[in-house]
Amino acid sequence: MGSDYRAGTPLGAYLRARRERIRPEDVGLPAAGRRRVPGLRREELALLAGISADYYLRLEQGRDRHPSAQVLDALARALRLDDDATAHLHRLAVPDRPRRRPRPRRPERVPEGIRRLIATWPHTPAYVQGRLLDVLAANPLAQALSPLFTPGTNMLRALFLDPASGAAHGRWEASTEGSVAALRALVGPDVDDPALAELVGELSVRSERFRQLWARHDVRPKRSGASTLTNPQVGELELRHEKLPLPDTDRQILVLYHAEPGTPTAERLALLASLAAEPARASTPRSAAGDRPHR
Repeated sequence: MGSDYRAGTPLGAYLRARRERIRPEDVGLPAAGRRRVPGLRREELALLAGISADYYLRLEQGRDRHPSAQVLDALARALRLDDDATAHLHRLAVPDRPRRRPRPRRPERVPEGIRRLIATWPHTPAYVQGRLLDVLAANPLAQALSPLFTPGTNMLRALFLDPASGAAHGRWEASTEGSVAALRALVGPDVDDPALAELVGELSVRSERFRQLWARHDVRPKRSGASTLTNPQVGELELRHEKLPLPDTDRQILVLYHAEPGTPTAERLALLASLAAEPARASTPRSAAGDRPHR
């Protein structure tokens, strides 16, 4: 996990990473003079937050793990954190739970009702995403829409290790940046998860860009919005995507795509749906009840 432990605690690592992202001139401080480290000095951030430099040093080094909400809010303002990043800062500062040896988690399972539900949507691409951005289930139209939505795919591995697989989604740099920030938001302070350590370790070794993005500690949940995808069968699609957290699961999210009615994209999506349905129809045997009796 590298940088998560460089400063002693996840809270300390986050404070250090965000401090290094702020330029002195951004907060009204003179940038003159030689600086050995990027961003703000510890004493400068402490001054901006209205706390002592010694107390801030203890926070960053992990020697004080229980700052008050008021101190955290002051640091968030000094670091210019948005609402998502501020909420993440507060989560990292939750009092320590009893330390136990991390246990491997059980395999993620999609609720059967959700799995059956999305299978009944022949005209709506839908898939379920796990806490580490694994595709856990997907209906045929989602899989026809993009290879990234094939069950068993980890979107981070696909984006960073096989950029061609994510090229159809456009804006590769923005996609990779947003996906790493979304992973940070999903795992929160749960950095002891062995599966997370394995994923981050693999990608850190194999992808310089992932390593750089992970060290930034950006936190930004992926929300509903607009997407432009290029499909080899029907061309460019301008779609809306909705992301719906599934209750009673470990951070699973239902993702679905839809087109504005009456648009060229709606026509192309309907064509893709018919193409995706053809193999299913071809492989479905006629039922005995549906056969005409021979006379």
